[in-house]
Amino acid sequence: MEREKLIISAQKIKLPGADALEQYRNNRDKASHKLNTRMESRPDIYELIGGENNISMMRDNHANHTRFIYSIMVEFDPSTLVDTIVWVFRAYRSRKFHPNYWAAQLNGWIEILSEMLPAESYSQIVPIYEWMQIHIPDFTELSDDNSVMCQTGIVH
Repeated sequence: MEREKLIISAQKIKLPGADALEQYRNNRDKASHKLNTRMESRPDIYELIGGENNISMMRDNHANHTRFIYSIMVEFDPSTLVDTIVWVFRAYRSRKFHPNYWAAQLNGWIEILSEMLPAESYSQIVPIYEWMQIHIPDFTELSDDNSVMCQTGIVH
């Protein structure tokens, strides 16, 4: 999918209300810790993240993820959402993270948030996660395309 079409798709994400955002913010550190524990217990974790040396990078990604998602839901900018995710895919894949890592990670977030958040809050938060999950192949493809990174001004 082209970057512009992905941005148009992101514009359709239904954003959560203030109460759901507050629940998410209040639980993000605990959720990140739970995800780390869950991911680290997977027998395929080293295949997903490119080796044992990338555990701390994965943990940093999870902590940064919740801060970023919270901020993007508060001040929604579809271009920033798409461009940041593409940059993350590119940066982490250069360190040997496999695209299946994001499927495992997003499944983990969805499960953990469903356990931690009240049902009403969860139902308002999960759309952005489902949108990201659906578009993993698009993010993977775009992260391989140097011209996309040049369009965004994000070049490494």
